[in-house]
Amino acid sequence: MEIQTYSADKAREVAELFHQSVHAIDPSLYTSEQKEAWAPTPVDYENWSERLKAKKPFIALIENCVAGFIELDANGHIDCTYTHPNFQGRGVASALYEHLLAEARARNIKRLHVEASLIAKPFFEHRGFSVVKKNEVQRNGVSLVNFSMESYLSPNNQMQPTANASAD
Repeated sequence: MEIQTYSADKAREVAELFHQSVHAIDPSLYTSEQKEAWAPTPVDYENWSERLKAKKPFIALIENCVAGFIELDANGHIDCTYTHPNFQGRGVASALYEHLLAEARARNIKRLHVEASLIAKPFFEHRGFSVVKKNEVQRNGVSLVNFSMESYLSPNNQMQPTANASAD
């Protein structure tokens, strides 16, 4: 697996990965209607191209295929974390997160925060993030649940739980 910064030639592949990842989520977590509201069909490649040009995500490549991507904004916001269904369970998201964490440390970012889906929430909890609040967001007239989560880098650049972390 190779992790690199996004390049424009990967725009279509990243957009398709996002769409496929969302639509592959277990229907017990999100309904077909919710997944379509989250990742509409057909994919809007032009919108994705512009988004990716601005966000410049880190992408994971396996055998020259985009296996996943993660975005880190300058303020520590993790906007997207997705792994292609064909590559799930192979450490792609973990490798991307470790790369993002190293980048956050290099940029001296003190706080990481994310709006995690039901499927992403355990991933971030496992990495020391605490739930700040549960959100209900509207996308194309459909209600979706996600969670505002955060984690802080300590002065010695280690992750530390937030003060309001639950003890479960």
